[in-house]
Amino acid sequence: MTEVLAATAPVGTPPDREILLDVRNLRTSFKVLDGIVPAVDDISFSLRRGQTLGIVGESGSGKSVTALTIMRLLDIPPASIGDGSEVWFDGHEILSMPIDEMRKIRGKDVAMIFQEPLTSLNPVFTIGDQIAEQVELHLRVSKKEAWDRAIESIRLVGIPSPERRVKQYPHEMSGGMRQRVMIAMGLSCEPKLLIADEPTTALDVTIQAQILELLKSIQERTGSALLLITHDLGVVAEMVDNVIVMYAGQIVEQGTVEEVLLEPRAPYTMGLLESIPSVEKRGGRLSAIKGVVPSPFNLPPACRFEPRCPYAWDRCRTVIPGLYRAGGDNHRARCHLHTPEGAGRLPAALERHHVAMNVGRNLPSGGRE
Repeated sequence: MTEVLAATAPVGTPPDREILLDVRNLRTSFKVLDGIVPAVDDISFSLRRGQTLGIVGESGSGKSVTALTIMRLLDIPPASIGDGSEVWFDGHEILSMPIDEMRKIRGKDVAMIFQEPLTSLNPVFTIGDQIAEQVELHLRVSKKEAWDRAIESIRLVGIPSPERRVKQYPHEMSGGMRQRVMIAMGLSCEPKLLIADEPTTALDVTIQAQILELLKSIQERTGSALLLITHDLGVVAEMVDNVIVMYAGQIVEQGTVEEVLLEPRAPYTMGLLESIPSVEKRGGRLSAIKGVVPSPFNLPPACRFEPRCPYAWDRCRTVIPGLYRAGGDNHRARCHLHTPEGAGRLPAALERHHVAMNVGRNLPSGGRE
C-alpha cells in the first residue's frame, strides 16, 4: 500500500519495444525576472503503441509544458531541462539528440496539434502549401505528390471539397475547419504518436464531438498512439485508456480511466469530480475546491495541495509525499492517506467522496459505468 513506484526503467536503459513513449524524471523550469519557475517537476509516465493517454489538470499545472518539452519546442534559455530527465521515443532518447536529428522526427514520427489553430497556422500561406511543405520535407517526395497528399489529408479529416479548400488561407475557414486542418497536418506523414493539446478548446459542443470522433476513428485506422491534453473530464472518460492528473507541476494521480474516474484516490482528483455540475444539483450550490493554485515562487513546503485539501493534517505540511500505490498495480496517488500514518483517515475520506458523488451522480459524460 505504501510502495513508492519508480520510473519505468533504469536511467539510460531503453524501454521495452512495445512502449512508444517513455518519460522519466522530467523536470522543466523557466528563468524569469522574479526567479526560477518549476513548471514540470519530476514527471514519469509511459505510453504503449496504439494506446491513448490523457493528461488532466487546471491551467498552469504543467500539461502543455510537458508536451512542448517532449517535442523540444521550448527556447533554452529561458527554459531549462533538469539533469537526469529522459524522454525515450521509439527506442531513442530524444532530449540528448542533436537538434537536426530531432527535426527529422518532429512532424514525421511524432506530431502535435496545438491549442490555438489560428495562431499556429501561417496566415500568408494557403492550407495546402503548409501541409505539402511538411510532407515534401519529411517524406522526400515531389511537389506534385506532396500536394496530392495534402488534398488526401484534408479529405481524411472530413473537410468537403478538399481540392478547393487546400487553396484557401486560414482566415477563410471557421474555427472547427481550422482545427481539422491542424489534425490533417499532424496526420499527413502518418506519425506513430500524435499529441493533441486541448484540441476542442473554443469550439462549440457539436464541433467538439465531431473532432473527438474524428481523432478516435483516425487512431483506429492508422494505429497511432495519442497523448491527449485537456481539462475536460468528459473528454477523458470518452477518449482515453489511461489518465494522468497534474497539479502545480506534479503528477498527483495516475491509472486507468476507470480507476481514476470511478475510484479516485487523490483528494485533488476527488475535488475535480465533485465539482462537475449535474442535473441532480440544479438549483443547489455547486461544489468547488477552495483556494487557488499556489504561486510557483511560494509553493507549500511539503504537499502542494495541502492548503486546499479537506483531509490535510500535520504530516501533509512537513513531509513531501511520494507517488504511492493506491489500488491496482498501476494506480498511484501522491497523498499521505496511502501511508501507514494516513491509513486510519483514508476510509473517512473515501466515504465523504462517495457520498458527494452519489448526491450529484457526477460521472463525466461518456463515463464508463
